[in-house]
Amino acid sequence: MKIGVLALQGAFIEHQKVLEKLGVETVQVRLPEHLNGLDGLIIPGGESTTISKLATAFGLMQPLREFAQNHAVWGTCAGAIFLSRAVDRDQPVLGLLDISVRRNAFGRQVDSFEILLDVPALARVDAEKRPFPAVFIRAPLIEKANGNAEALAVLPDGGIVAAQQGRWLATSFHPELSDDDRFHRYFLELAR
Repeated sequence: MKIGVLALQGAFIEHQKVLEKLGVETVQVRLPEHLNGLDGLIIPGGESTTISKLATAFGLMQPLREFAQNHAVWGTCAGAIFLSRAVDRDQPVLGLLDISVRRNAFGRQVDSFEILLDVPALARVDAEKRPFPAVFIRAPLIEKANGNAEALAVLPDGGIVAAQQGRWLATSFHPELSDDDRFHRYFLELAR
C-alpha cells in the first residue's frame, strides 16, 4: 500500500511518521504527478487558506478532485476544510465531502484542547471500543453532514467533529498528534 500526504504546508511529516510506523510506504505530494500510483491521500492540518492557494498555484485542484473520485482521501483540521463542500469563508476548496464547515470554531491557538471522543466506527479496527484522544488546535466545526455524509464523532454538545462519505473522511482534530493510530488504521481500511 502506498499513501500520499499533501505536503504543501502543515502537519504532513507527523502523518507520514504514523504511516511509516504502520509499515506503509508514503509519498509527499506537491505536484500532480506525485498522485500516480497512490492508494489514498491525507490532507493534513495547517492553514486552510495557504493550502488552497498553494494547491491552486501548483495546479493540483483538478488532479486532486479526479484522484478522489476513485481513492480514499482524509482531511484533518485544515484538510477537512479543504475537502469540504461549504466553508464559512470564500476560499478555494475541493468541494468533495458534503459537509458544511466553520473555520476556527473553537477559538484561537491558546484555546486548544484535548478530549476523549466516542467513535463507534473505530470498532472496525479495534474491538476494545476505547475513547479516542482528540487534539483540537484552531479547529473547524462540521456544522452539517449533508446528503450521503454521516457524522462519525460528536462532542458532548452535539457538535460534529468527524464525518465520512464513502471513502472520504474528515476530522476536525489532529489524530497524528496523539499516540493512538486507530484513525490512521481506519483510513487504511478505506484505502484498501
